[in-house]
Amino acid sequence: MRDFSHDHRWLSINTATVRNQRGQPWPLPRILDACAARGIRAVAPWRDQVAAAGLAATAAQLKALGLALSGYCRGGMFTYTDDASRAAVRDDNRRALDEACTLEAPCLVLVVGGLPGALAGRPAHRDIERARTQVAEGIAWLLEEARARRMPLAIEPLHPMYAADRACINTLAQALDLCDALDPGGSGALGVAVDAYHVWWDPQLRRQIERAGRGPVSRVLALHVCDWLVPTTDLLEDRGMMGDGVIDLPRLRGWVEAAGFAGYSEVEIFSRANWWQREGGEVLDTCIERHRRCV
Repeated sequence: MRDFSHDHRWLSINTATVRNQRGQPWPLPRILDACAARGIRAVAPWRDQVAAAGLAATAAQLKALGLALSGYCRGGMFTYTDDASRAAVRDDNRRALDEACTLEAPCLVLVVGGLPGALAGRPAHRDIERARTQVAEGIAWLLEEARARRMPLAIEPLHPMYAADRACINTLAQALDLCDALDPGGSGALGVAVDAYHVWWDPQLRRQIERAGRGPVSRVLALHVCDWLVPTTDLLEDRGMMGDGVIDLPRLRGWVEAAGFAGYSEVEIFSRANWWQREGGEVLDTCIERHRRCV
């Protein structure tokens, strides 16, 4: 297991962590400058932030600053109600792939979607198995597009509390079952993003991480870290800074590294009432300190 205590060379910042400072949006160009100024070597930007800054401008700034990506957020949301909505989903995912390629991301992270319409508060039906079938079909289609672009896809299972609206793939076992079905040779084209916030509770977690590392290439393509607070006051936007909650992050990272992952630990924190109310530089400095001590 790597020693993170002396430097932060394997720290990445998911730009959602500092998308706001003091309650106001912090533009992506300023986030990238602040990361580079602190010797942070990698980021994981979100598509809306890239769109606001401009794709070409973001690619140029990343190159000028020498910043790598640990992933690109995000593709997915595969469920649909009719042919028109399925076509729209596919068009959006094709664009996400092309953006990931332009930014030279190591993978496109997939949040697969739940019941169609549920995220807007109007679920079209209650058939979660139909939703999961559409997710499998969508990933199978996108995988062919991704192979042509040599862009790996990382399925991110989300905590079961998001099954209805954001992701009906909720355990690492479910995600790996899809990988085995759609990429049976373990080519590296399809894998998983292990997000501590979403999977830490799973009694099968260690076994499934070991499973992810058994093939010719590890299926673990990304590691996201934060903490689960007790109490948690908002299930979406009250994630904790590493060390402030109950997740044993070093143990989880040890399992992931034993499964063949040797990439960045990506800090991804949604925190409307706490960290998004602070000055962005303070948040980044805290991420550096906690990454050395708590991850």
